[in-house]
Amino acid sequence: MRYIFLAGFSLLIGWQADAARAQTWPTRAVHWVVPFAAGGVGDVFARSIAPKLAEAWGQPVIVENRAGANSIIGADVVAKSAPDGYTILMAIDSTLAMNQYLYAKLPFDPLRDFAPIGLIGWGPVILETDAARGPKSVRELIELARANPGKLNFGAGTISTQLAGELFNKLAGVRITYIPYKGSAPVTQGLLAGDVEVTFNGVTPGVPHVRSGRLRALAALSAQRIAAHPEVPTLAELGFPGFDVSVWMGLVAPAGTPPEVIARIHRTVAGTLAAKDLQERMAAAGIVAGSSGSPAEFDAFVRREAAKWGPLIRELGLKLQ
Repeated sequence: MRYIFLAGFSLLIGWQADAARAQTWPTRAVHWVVPFAAGGVGDVFARSIAPKLAEAWGQPVIVENRAGANSIIGADVVAKSAPDGYTILMAIDSTLAMNQYLYAKLPFDPLRDFAPIGLIGWGPVILETDAARGPKSVRELIELARANPGKLNFGAGTISTQLAGELFNKLAGVRITYIPYKGSAPVTQGLLAGDVEVTFNGVTPGVPHVRSGRLRALAALSAQRIAAHPEVPTLAELGFPGFDVSVWMGLVAPAGTPPEVIARIHRTVAGTLAAKDLQERMAAAGIVAGSSGSPAEFDAFVRREAAKWGPLIRELGLKLQ
């Protein structure tokens, strides 16, 4: 009986310590790792939210770009950080639900080495080309690709957008060669420079160039038309029923981060994302902002996504080094 009492007392002390830590957290800067190049969808999103979080917490929120290897480099930094709430990661679908099927070995376990915080938004994917030199429609792109198998190139900066391009190849019966980039912003620069004929990319980096007439948006890959380009049809409208690919974004911390700290981060982020002005500003940039569900629900969502994408990756035979 004495042992049981002491064990229960220890649990009570531990709970009180965690609760006290959550109340005082943060006492110093929080580092938000974005595993993509500056200027991309995730980076723009993080830098729009970070000042509001800093104001709410009374501490700086420092956005750090750690680009490369389909988000593995930045994710590994966070996975190996102290589980104290002072390092968080902007994860996307490839980070948590795809890379484990693409690489023979990862330096971390996407489902075990992170503590889920929450889903924070979606970045619709769009098919773009150079307005002067590229095809003027999806039909023209398909005809050009069929006449020149393997000679056209498509740029993509994440595994999600690469998969979108590969899925388009499969459904359209064409072979457009994938050219990898380190993030959404470099993809747009590659298209502007003429290094690739088309891109499957997040909406944000291309918005000013589409509006200026330099680039042309051929199709949205989401189920509905996107707010940034409401005039652009979806691939489903153009004869590809059910085509729906969007890059989702979420927050995670190192596994073992106190649940009370996770809960506080989640509450603050959810409150920030609910602001109408932020949602409107992000929508104009091509991002659907909004927190959905609890950390536990986000964990369940990630596991469903992993179960969905794994079979397709195996079917396509995609393997990365």
